[in-house]
Amino acid sequence: MDDSGLPPSWEVRHSNSKNLPYYFNATDKVSRWEPPTGTDTEKLKKYMATHHSTSSQISSASKPEGKIRAAHLLVKHRDSRRPASWRESEITRTKEEAMEIIKGHEQKIKSGAVSLGELAMSESDCSSARKRGDLGYFGQGDMQKEFEEAAFALQPGQMSGIVETASGLHLIERLV
Repeated sequence: MDDSGLPPSWEVRHSNSKNLPYYFNATDKVSRWEPPTGTDTEKLKKYMATHHSTSSQISSASKPEGKIRAAHLLVKHRDSRRPASWRESEITRTKEEAMEIIKGHEQKIKSGAVSLGELAMSESDCSSARKRGDLGYFGQGDMQKEFEEAAFALQPGQMSGIVETASGLHLIERLV
């Protein structure tokens, strides 16, 4: 295991089409978005924050008509639509445990100790973590209903309360 925390033969590569990192096994020629079984997730979090995070510049100059831009931090649980992430190949926490985790994140952000984007890089179960939780621009009908309603209700710079969707529990920050 190297400093990435990945098992032997696995490496982190970058998808040009999605502009996101993914995991590749050079021996078996297998690729996947979630880390393989046997990954040291603590090492991987540090490695990804150091080598695969981007600090995106927020600009409203080229804002597409009718769209907003938001970032989020996602905490999945075992009943989520897809209970796996780049951080954990199998998520086993309960919804209640996920709620306690996200409440803790919410408090840290509200206290000013850390920004949503900074925390998302190491703690979000969404692959957008590599982009500080930035989901880019999206319009009506592009996201799950609960997520979209919460995001569109925010003003730029505002953060939502905890939003529950089939994917898990979210904190959403409207960027533009």
